[in-house]
Amino acid sequence: MHVVIRAWWSRRSLQLRLTVAAALMIALGLAGAAVLLVLWLHSSLISELDQTTLQDAQVVAATLEAEPRGTVLHNTFHGEAAVQVVDAKGTVRASSANLRSKPRLFDFPPNASGTPHPRTVHDIPVGESGGWRAVAVPAGTRHDPMTVYVAMSTEGIDHGLAKLTFGLATTVPSTVALLTGVVWLLTGRALRPVDSLRTQTAEITASDLGRRLDVPPAEDALGRLAKTFNDLLARLEASTRRQRGFVADAAHELRSPLSTLHTRLEVAVSHPETADWRSLAPALLEETERLSRLVDDLVQLARLDARPRLRKRPVDLEEIVFTEVGEARQRTSLIIDQRAVSAARVHGDRDALARVVRNLLDNALRHAATRIDIRLYVLDGAANLFVTDDGPGIPAADRQRVFERFTRLDHARARDTGGSGLGLAIVRDIITAHHGSVHIETNHPGATNHPGARIVVRIPVGDR
Repeated sequence: MHVVIRAWWSRRSLQLRLTVAAALMIALGLAGAAVLLVLWLHSSLISELDQTTLQDAQVVAATLEAEPRGTVLHNTFHGEAAVQVVDAKGTVRASSANLRSKPRLFDFPPNASGTPHPRTVHDIPVGESGGWRAVAVPAGTRHDPMTVYVAMSTEGIDHGLAKLTFGLATTVPSTVALLTGVVWLLTGRALRPVDSLRTQTAEITASDLGRRLDVPPAEDALGRLAKTFNDLLARLEASTRRQRGFVADAAHELRSPLSTLHTRLEVAVSHPETADWRSLAPALLEETERLSRLVDDLVQLARLDARPRLRKRPVDLEEIVFTEVGEARQRTSLIIDQRAVSAARVHGDRDALARVVRNLLDNALRHAATRIDIRLYVLDGAANLFVTDDGPGIPAADRQRVFERFTRLDHARARDTGGSGLGLAIVRDIITAHHGSVHIETNHPGATNHPGARIVVRIPVGDR
């Protein structure tokens, strides 16, 4: 019950966070849009009012030319306008009816050139106190210059924008609340399949990697995520299966020499009077050597599985071949021909490459009838290493399988040559880590008794 409550709260918490984030974004977006709308409307209306004020001022200037001695202007203005005509001495020569007998109210000069620039003024004794947009236009003659001042009240604009602002201030919160509710429902619906995938993933354990997530029918990001998780589970299952198989095979391979050692020592200890330690010691030594080789191979494979960082540096591969051939000759009477080995410098791990050559020679020694031939040369940017023998060869159907771990063909098991089935697997893993390749061919395709096997290794010489 506690787990269910935690899962529910976790989902609700995520849904709440997403909804709050969306609500903040919506609120900021709507508030910003409302502010921009009010500012745009204010600018547009003020611009229209300025244009009207300028037109009225120009009309008054034209009227003065026809009636230069009038003291009260009786023009029909656009809306409530305040007009004064002032001469060069600052005397009010004419005014609108609403400014009759008023002293001079405007003192800014007209624009000497170009279009007059309206400006905001206050303290005009007409109607309610508020802002006015005023413009000054030159009039009269050169001997009797005058200035026409016309001002238009912004009260209507301010009142209209105030009502609009109030309406937006009351509408935006309700709109945000409505959209937040919609976002809450949509995020809940969107998170439902995510929560389902999370629940299914939590139920998968290391012992139940065969389960897969239900892929949503929609081909969207969530569906692709579910497929990616299923691919990951498939790789984990395959890797776990390989690891378990490896552990089981390793335990089986270790049990055989340990059982042999234990049995022989137990018999010798139980019957010391009949134990021939002189003949028993070599057999025990052989079993311990076999066990040591097996443990060494297992350790090497474990290191390769851990993907260690190889200590790559320039290496003369022919020197490694000569060294390993010299050591192999001390363990066998077979002919090992290395005359076809030429210089090949690669970039790799010297110890790992020495292990490759040693394992290939050990494999050839176990199967060769009379001789082993080794070739090494550089071609097409790669070092090509050939290790061939005149043994029974490897059937084409088994040439990939022998690179798998603990794989030994039937004739190898029958001969009991002591191989663990790990040598070629180690070769493949090391060469793969060097970005190379390895495969098996028939040495003498036309031969029937001893066709032999040719193992071909390619390592890029310029790999880093």
